Amino acid sequence: MAGTQWGAFSVLIRTKYIFVSGGVISGIGKGIATSAVALLLKSRGFSVTAMKADPYLNIDAGTLNPIEHGEVFVLDDGMECDQDLGNYERFLDQSLNATNYMTTGQVFKSIIDRERALGYEGKTVEFFQHPPEEIINRVKKCAKRNKAEAVVFEVGGTVGEYQNLLFLEANRLLKLKFPRDVLHIHLTYLPIPSSIGEMKSKPAQMSIHQLAQSGIQPDFVLARSQVAVDDKRKEKIAIAVGINPEDIISAPDVESIYQVPLNFENQDLSNKILKKLFIKPRKRDLSEWKVMVNSTLTAKKTAKIALVGKYFSTGDFTLSDAYLSVIESIKHAAAKHDIKPKMVWIDSAEIEKEGTKILAGFDGIIVPGGYGSRAVEGIISSIKFAREAGIPYFGLCYGMQLAAIEFARNVCGFKDANTTEIDPKTKNPVIHVMDSQKDNVTGKKLGGTQRLGAWEFKATKGTKLAKAYGSLTGSERHRHRYEFNNKYRKIFQQKGLQIAATTKDDHLVEALELKDHPFFLGVQFHPELKSRPLTSHPLYMAFMEAVSKRI
Repeated sequence: MAGTQWGAFSVLIRTKYIFVSGGVISGIGKGIATSAVALLLKSRGFSVTAMKADPYLNIDAGTLNPIEHGEVFVLDDGMECDQDLGNYERFLDQSLNATNYMTTGQVFKSIIDRERALGYEGKTVEFFQHPPEEIINRVKKCAKRNKAEAVVFEVGGTVGEYQNLLFLEANRLLKLKFPRDVLHIHLTYLPIPSSIGEMKSKPAQMSIHQLAQSGIQPDFVLARSQVAVDDKRKEKIAIAVGINPEDIISAPDVESIYQVPLNFENQDLSNKILKKLFIKPRKRDLSEWKVMVNSTLTAKKTAKIALVGKYFSTGDFTLSDAYLSVIESIKHAAAKHDIKPKMVWIDSAEIEKEGTKILAGFDGIIVPGGYGSRAVEGIISSIKFAREAGIPYFGLCYGMQLAAIEFARNVCGFKDANTTEIDPKTKNPVIHVMDSQKDNVTGKKLGGTQRLGAWEFKATKGTKLAKAYGSLTGSERHRHRYEFNNKYRKIFQQKGLQIAATTKDDHLVEALELKDHPFFLGVQFHPELKSRPLTSHPLYMAFMEAVSKRI
């Protein structure tokens, strides 16, 4: 394995690999734990990157249902990936790339493509030999591409599931070959059944036993629960699975996810990791992070923000993960304005039933991205309400497109205005499919073919958007295939909806902004994909500033 330089120390070290698995149930915060561990190592002065392995046969996350899987996060290079990549970027405050994400589908496709090209020279391609080798090669490639001294690798899924065994086998093989350079962290769950009233450790013990069946003994156990795990429970786990009680780290519920690394560090996790990896400790610095967390927790004002969308309901439950980056971006900006946002998720289908009276009393309205025709009229009614009532409005991607339709119908007089995504025969296609996308749509070439990744824009001087950025140029991430129809530029501007930004060649509209309104902005891109807790996105900052003037 290639070594990396130690910065101030003239010692060549091997790249270190930390695998993170989860047990008992899904959704206990494996991505946050991975992000926190990566941040702790970075805070010690090491170059770190984080990587996610999804066990699905999908090539990327772009075709996954957001209700079932959560938000699709997009990187600068256009990779459509799991929402945990967003957590990695937010915690590490650095941009990642396609090497930071893999799926079983990618692994199998690479192997099959290689086999078809006689890359294995006629040898039999074995299920439990070649996929782990491919996984290890991808992990090494990620380390090299990101110039990382340490890679924190999140194994998707839950221990005991068949589909993530190949990633665990890659972990085992790498550990077998380089025992001083690889360790494993297992995140498990200790429930407190209401009928018993006592924290139970048996599920955690069983998940660690299941991990052992894959040939892996964890170096650390992160014990998730509603409250801090006590010494008695730690001792039970330690005796049952053969681990030092000091290596069982309590991970209780917290008010803010950004408290997690501080909680881990209070238990000296970074020093323990460095010791097991035979690395000399470097200076510790979490001061800026602590200031950010404190400002988040101690904000004095409150503001009600309505998020009007289509992907919130799953049966009788509300799934906010579909818009995770939007929610986090609001929190980042709100803290900077001494505000604790009270976010309410409103399914636009409810607005179609009950009317916009649901929106009374809100200090700001956001319409995030989406696709399709379901409950669109409820969103358009919400936008009209925000425009007429002078409530700060922020439209993201589909939120900009539907704002354009609302304006065309109710201000410009084009009553049948629509997007060709919903009504291909509309006489006023204010939003239409890009010329370069027409063949993809008709030919059903939909996976990975949208306008993706970072695109540069130029802002219009004098707009709120330009003022927010403090610049007339910038770069933002995209994920869509429909665009504003340039035939309507002139009348929109005549009626008061400015073209606030375009692509650098002026061909595509990137933002629309209403004149004489406290804040009414729609952007074709996704600014939430670049917001970080330490560096809040300027447009979310501008939106929350407008909100702050109402409270």
